[in-house]
Amino acid sequence: MSSMTNGQWYPPEWPELVRALVSGELVPVTPRRAATVLLLRDTGTGRPAVHMLRRRASMAFAGGAYAYPGGSVDPRDERPVAWAGPSLARWAARLGTDDESAAQAIVCAAVRETFEEAGVLLAGPSADSVVADTTGDDWEADRVALVERRLSFADFLDRRGLVLRSDLLGAWARWITPEFEPRRYDTWFFVAALPEGQRTRNASTEADRTVWVTPEDAAAGYDRGELLMMPPTIAALRALRPYATAAEALAGAKERDLTPVLARTRVRDGEIELSWPGHEEFTRRIGPAAPADGDVTVDRDIPVDRDVTADRDAATDRNAATEPADAASAGRGRSENHPRHQSPTGGFPA
Repeated sequence: MSSMTNGQWYPPEWPELVRALVSGELVPVTPRRAATVLLLRDTGTGRPAVHMLRRRASMAFAGGAYAYPGGSVDPRDERPVAWAGPSLARWAARLGTDDESAAQAIVCAAVRETFEEAGVLLAGPSADSVVADTTGDDWEADRVALVERRLSFADFLDRRGLVLRSDLLGAWARWITPEFEPRRYDTWFFVAALPEGQRTRNASTEADRTVWVTPEDAAAGYDRGELLMMPPTIAALRALRPYATAAEALAGAKERDLTPVLARTRVRDGEIELSWPGHEEFTRRIGPAAPADGDVTVDRDIPVDRDVTADRDAATDRNAATEPADAASAGRGRSENHPRHQSPTGGFPA
């Protein structure tokens, strides 16, 4: 049973994992790259609404938590695609990656996962257009093929003669899964406006509900303990509150700090303390730690290149199902225990 303060979710196994980390028994794994998207639409009330998924309560990881569409990078996301918007060099600089292919893969993952999980496609037949409707049977067949990894995103766009609209995305935040988690993700959060004519839908078998909710209402529900979220999810929501429209949020994304947020782990007075720099509201002392005097701080610089197990996991991805939730994917035939979607979005699915 997970613990919760307000609407904040903490897995029950975290204290034991932290003890193993500080004792040196646990070696952090390298995070895999992932992307998640906060889809926005104007409401006419002076506040935009954001699209959220609620993970089924039966899910092994973060069951019942609200999240955003998203998931990990498919190695094939680096394949060349028709591209509109900022150059790959500019995206690489903005995302803090070392190479342009990595930047493309992250942006492609954001667009692909949004289509897979919400049925919304940020692409069009030209650099200044967007697909108006993705609800037909032929679109659904392609979506399922993408989910099942029978079709690469590059081939999907090429076959339909579509251009990826990277200019419709704004980089919003970056979170890295805590070092003690067995599956770790380096997740970029993006904002995007729902294209005119398109509509979201629950394309996931692992999400039991999808909602459009204003950041204020969602944050209020979290503060009352009524809406369950992980730190990256509520942090992204709170950052949206100053903006009156989706366009304003996209414009504001240009000024957002993308310094990675990584949890710090300390042992103080026999208790484990978890904190996320710059996000004091999430600091928690979560239980007795292994015997230790003084403070032990685990706060390393961590490589965030591809996981050494990426090739193995990618092969698994193509043959197994996965779960939804912000950095998770959705679709038919996915298994809730699949590693690709157990906890993307920053260690937390967003």
